[in-house]
Amino acid sequence: MPPTISRIVQALEPSATLAMAAKAKELKAAGKQVLDFTLGEPDFTTPPHICEAACRAMQAGHTHYTPAAGIPELRAAIARQYQQQHGLECTPQQVVVSNGAKHALHNVFTCLCNPQDEVIIPAPYWVSYAELVKLTGARPVIVPTREEDDFKLTPAALRAAITPRTTLLLLCSPSNPTGTVYTREELAALADVVLEHNLLVLSDEIYEQLVYEPHRFTSFPTVRPGLWERTVVVNGCSKAYAMTGWRIGWSISPRNVAQAIDGLQSQQTSNPSSISQYAALAALEGPQDCVAQMRAEFAQRRQYVKSRIEALPRVSCSQMAGAFYAFMNIQAYLGRNYGTERVDNSQQWCLALLQQEQVATVMGSAFGAEGYVRLSFAASMDSLEEGFDRLARFLASAS
Repeated sequence: MPPTISRIVQALEPSATLAMAAKAKELKAAGKQVLDFTLGEPDFTTPPHICEAACRAMQAGHTHYTPAAGIPELRAAIARQYQQQHGLECTPQQVVVSNGAKHALHNVFTCLCNPQDEVIIPAPYWVSYAELVKLTGARPVIVPTREEDDFKLTPAALRAAITPRTTLLLLCSPSNPTGTVYTREELAALADVVLEHNLLVLSDEIYEQLVYEPHRFTSFPTVRPGLWERTVVVNGCSKAYAMTGWRIGWSISPRNVAQAIDGLQSQQTSNPSSISQYAALAALEGPQDCVAQMRAEFAQRRQYVKSRIEALPRVSCSQMAGAFYAFMNIQAYLGRNYGTERVDNSQQWCLALLQQEQVATVMGSAFGAEGYVRLSFAASMDSLEEGFDRLARFLASAS
């Protein structure tokens, strides 16, 4: 008899973004010219000064275990950056460096959630949020948002979702998959509900450096007194510094939560890569023009993608105020035939687009929003131009 897999793990949904990326790779291996717009990672290489810092760390012998929460220099740099950029008092003891922001999220859920607790997650949401909550035995409570509200959670919707079991509210601004950026006033209105109901908040701010004019980023705990004591911020190096493979993220928490995360991580993984930590230190303390250059390139692509979507009949899209995603409404193109293939939902639509035009996107159903599709514009302009040409041809074939 094969081993029996635990019920919690059996109940997990596989990552839709990785699944679609795998299908794209299969077609590439078969000799197809696939344009892959699935994965949420910058298409730039890590800046040279960061890579050089990693080499120096190896040469200096920084190849051994570090404290579980990270090297003191990096924790201090993260606390200093947060204080300088957002004006909140933050100590290195509140920072725990983890193996990527996803690991940091898992740590937070594990430390703050008990079985049967409820975690409020606005939809559309990043594919891993709900599954990470389920791993703790807690229950994700998905609250739909509307395209006409730019996919923003409203205070009324938040208040209606709260029950005696509600422990945590999860916010992501800028958002994956929609690119939505909450204003300070919108966050303050949500904060009033949070404080009224004594909730904890997990604020995923991994895309904070990728916000486009005239929009502005606001860190959630800055909008009302008393929030800093009940908020955990998760961030990392992967998006702003093109360091997805280095696996460095972090959480900034109230002191007792940080101590709990430190203890948990010491049993899980020990420390993050020592070499990657020194690279992250160089990223935070070194020149920041690389971030500005990447943001400017993404802004140019965003404008191009916006113009191409506006030219597609009966397709709409949210503002894309931050991050590098277009979340397109394709509901008018469901329940139709594409050649001999009938398409009734976003998963079938994405698979048909991939098979017929070799363009890889991610179905909105994976993000809790059927009838939508996520397209990452973390790709070259040539790829985007060809991709939208193929997309337009695919839509025109619908009957």
